[in-house]
Amino acid sequence: MRTPTAAAETVTRSRLAVWGDPIAHSKSPELHAAAYRVLGLDWEYGRRRVSAEGFASAIAELDDTWRGLSLTMPLKEEAFRAAATRDRHAQLTGAVNTLLLGDEPAGFNTDVGGIVDALAEAHIAEVERVRILGAGATAASALVAAAEIGAARVDVRARRAAPAAALVDLGERLGLIVEVRAFDAPAPAVELTVATLPSGTALPAEIASVLSSSGGSLFDAAYAPWPSALAMTWSEGPAISGLGMLLHQAVRQIRIFRHGDPTMELRDEAAVITAMRAAL
Repeated sequence: MRTPTAAAETVTRSRLAVWGDPIAHSKSPELHAAAYRVLGLDWEYGRRRVSAEGFASAIAELDDTWRGLSLTMPLKEEAFRAAATRDRHAQLTGAVNTLLLGDEPAGFNTDVGGIVDALAEAHIAEVERVRILGAGATAASALVAAAEIGAARVDVRARRAAPAAALVDLGERLGLIVEVRAFDAPAPAVELTVATLPSGTALPAEIASVLSSSGGSLFDAAYAPWPSALAMTWSEGPAISGLGMLLHQAVRQIRIFRHGDPTMELRDEAAVITAMRAAL
């Protein structure tokens, strides 16, 4: 397979999809379909339930009609391994949520930019102290995003030691001071809390209260249901849902599928974003 080119893109490579497990809840097909209508692209974007164990065989089945894939949990690490090349954000986080297919699949992590863009939309463009709840792939993206908006210190709350240690290592590479604590440890004051916990997670009331009282604004990657359990208890600052992250990481994915570059803006991008937002 060859990497898609502008001349042949809608003829030979018009199929895309989001893969994950579970996947029925994903809003990505609606988001992408709305964007493709505005752009006049005759592309098909579906969804498929694929487990981590089934990823290799599923991707081996794809033919030359496939342009790309969006990957959600638990496939971001699998996609990282499948990519022949990776952008800086993917390299830093060890996670790929976008594959541009071809002889040498290119892997990207658009979650980092999606977080930065969503925070900017909420008028949060610069912070010094951040708290991250969780230690998975999204937490790694949140840590890189924190570095990109000027954070110097990050307080990580995690239950598992190994992923938390990986965030400390990543922090060192980014020039950040990352301190890992248990969820029920005393909480130093921060300007922004980024929750990357699975949708539906409810922390004990006393822990949520301590985190809220010192947590500044809350950016919760979860968006369904909304408000999340944590957002309903948040009192220190505004609670921002993950819908903005979902929207803006998808915009960057579409830039990749269209141009091969997450930073190259789309034609009529403002209109594209308006249509995507209406589809949420």
